[in-house]
Amino acid sequence: MVEKEEEREERLSMRIMVDAYTTEEQAYGWHAYLDDLMAFPFEARCTGKLNESPLKEGETVTVIGMSSTEPTLSQQFVTVEWMDRELGVPLRQLEPVDPDNDTEQAVSDWHYWLKR
Repeated sequence: MVEKEEEREERLSMRIMVDAYTTEEQAYGWHAYLDDLMAFPFEARCTGKLNESPLKEGETVTVIGMSSTEPTLSQQFVTVEWMDRELGVPLRQLEPVDPDNDTEQAVSDWHYWLKR
C-alpha cells in the first residue's frame, strides 16, 4: 500500500469521483479522465507480464488511445500498436517513456489509485 497523498487525493476526488455515485460511474470517470489527460500517441514500456496481455516486461509499445473494453475501478485498458496490429492492454502494465506532464500525471494517478 502507498502512503496517502492529500493533493493527489483532492485532484482525484474533484476530477473523477465528483458526481459519480456508483462504481460503474467512477470507472467511467476514470476512463474519461485518462482519455482527456493523456496525449496520444505516446511510447510506453511494459513493467511486467500479466495473464490478460501478450506484452513482455521491458517491451516498448505505442499507446494510441483508450480501449473500448469496459472500464472498471481496477482495470483500465488502452489501445496499443503491437506486432503490426492494435490491441487493448491494461494501463497498469505500462509506464510512459518521456511523456508530457499531463500524460505522466494521468498514468501516475492511475497507478497510485491501484496501489491505494
